[in-house]
Amino acid sequence: MSSEYSIRVSGLHKRFPVYSKPHHRLLQMVSPHSAKSRWFREFHALNGIDFEIHRGETVAIVGRNGSGKSTLLQVICGTLAASEGSVEVNGRIAALLELGAGFNPEFTGRENVYLNGTVLGLTRDEIDERFDEIAAFADIGEFIEQPVKSYSSGMYVRLAFAVAIHVMPDILVVDEALSVGDEAFQRKCFARIEKIRDAGATVLFVSHAPSTVLELCNRAILLDRGELLAAGSPKHVISRYQKMLYAPTDKAASIREKLRHELRVERGEDTDFGAEKPEVGQLLGAEPTLFQGDAHEASFDPGLVSQSVVRFATHGAVIEDPHVETPAGQRVNVLTPGGDFFYTYNVRFERTAVSVTFGMLIKTISGVELGGATSSTQADAIEVVEAGSLVQVRFKFRCLLAPGTYFLNAGVRGRVDGEETFLDRVIDAALFRVPPESRRLATGFVDFHVRPDVKTIDKEPDLSHELK
Repeated sequence: MSSEYSIRVSGLHKRFPVYSKPHHRLLQMVSPHSAKSRWFREFHALNGIDFEIHRGETVAIVGRNGSGKSTLLQVICGTLAASEGSVEVNGRIAALLELGAGFNPEFTGRENVYLNGTVLGLTRDEIDERFDEIAAFADIGEFIEQPVKSYSSGMYVRLAFAVAIHVMPDILVVDEALSVGDEAFQRKCFARIEKIRDAGATVLFVSHAPSTVLELCNRAILLDRGELLAAGSPKHVISRYQKMLYAPTDKAASIREKLRHELRVERGEDTDFGAEKPEVGQLLGAEPTLFQGDAHEASFDPGLVSQSVVRFATHGAVIEDPHVETPAGQRVNVLTPGGDFFYTYNVRFERTAVSVTFGMLIKTISGVELGGATSSTQADAIEVVEAGSLVQVRFKFRCLLAPGTYFLNAGVRGRVDGEETFLDRVIDAALFRVPPESRRLATGFVDFHVRPDVKTIDKEPDLSHELK
């Protein structure tokens, strides 16, 4: 395989036998080959998966529980054998699948570091060299010298993660291990993974957190019922995943079929489907035109239109006309840095709704969630909104963002059959641009109004006359 690829998966199938009764497993073993299939049915965990991951990429696998994500990782790592197809891996691989699966509960933490490190491919000299760093990363103190059977579950996982993350692999595979420990430890895990990624390693991981996928990844793939339904930029894939996740049961099949067609079009396998494939910039909602005018005055650019709107299935409420206004009511999408604005939309209620709240969210062009708000807590939600009502929603916010393009979500929630759910939700409903400022001192996405104060507090005395 070319060194350009770290992982190449071709026509991958994984099937498991499922037995109606326990003794059917024994009957299958003793039956002649022609009769073995009568004692079980096959469950297709993976069904014809094809993709390639380039060296140095960070790729997320997303999908609902039971979609085949963990099975795919196990086949890639070699802990499960494929039923059909092939997996080619180029480089040293370290897997964070079942953390601590190789630990001996009777051994101390120190002994298990050496045991697990050896299993992961490190030599004793390499473990000696990295032990202090592993112990510091796990941060379990004197418990490193105690049997791991006395550890809390958190300590156990911290030590296991610390060992695995110090293998320094060519390919790192992570199965939802980023949720271990407290927030400080999670941040340390993220930083370590970023370090491995920046060193040129390939990272492949499973996550249910869209913000994590959008922040860490170059690409993402979507699995559902063992089938690959979408592949591409994280923003593109996450929007499809969320649309499928919140779809009503009666529309799930049609959404799956649409995603299959989209994937065929992207791969050039179905040139007759739908409209012409949009450019990547359009999918991301990139700026279609440049605004000419005073960058310090809020204005409206008619060419600045979201090309990545995703509307979820509605439950008796419809969001209409989401946009940004000035306090005077002027519709704008090029905002004055530091100015106050209103994000506003209407909601038309086709059915009576109960326990109603409204929400908004601001995201970057790559999909990182910067912040938002809801109209009230669930305890203070509007008790009843009658059918036929038209409600105007306005969220006031101050534009403290760095120059760039930003997207807005809109959502309305209520109770349906006793459960809180989205009555309507629109992803990338609107967008706006913040023009550059030549005098801007703030860095990062958000201006926190940091005011620098730099002054000389001491001066070296002039001793030249004493040296004469």
